[in-house]
Amino acid sequence: MGQTLVQNYIHIIFSTKNRMRYIKQHRQEAIFSYIGGLCNKKKCQVLRVGGYEDHIHILCLLAKNIAVIDLMRFIKSNSSKWIKNQYPELEFFSWQEGYGAFSINAQQTEAVIHYIENQKEHHKTTSFQDELLYLLKKYKMDYDERYIWK
Repeated sequence: MGQTLVQNYIHIIFSTKNRMRYIKQHRQEAIFSYIGGLCNKKKCQVLRVGGYEDHIHILCLLAKNIAVIDLMRFIKSNSSKWIKNQYPELEFFSWQEGYGAFSINAQQTEAVIHYIENQKEHHKTTSFQDELLYLLKKYKMDYDERYIWK
């Protein structure tokens, strides 16, 4: 084949260290926008960035020349520095070490966008931990609960 054709939609979730509620509503738009810009800088077309006070969701089209782990290192390190610079009161801000990344098909993108856009409502009744466990089970991912929350 003379052309490389790739279409990998990725739903990524990661939280603040110890799930601290640093991403307050008055900071969300700026943080989500900055993270979206970081994705786009790596040629990972953003469909939606959102989340809640203690975690982030990203839905993007993963570029054909980057691994998820490299994208996440770039996003976490750059956004952490930016957040500390923008919000001096968050001088101790950091992201939790791990993340969840789920591939989805193109027909699921609208549903995932809707899910990300409704995080505030969703988290009135569901914790981040319950949400992540639900997604891990939904996508049939193996995990060890002894290590997932560290």
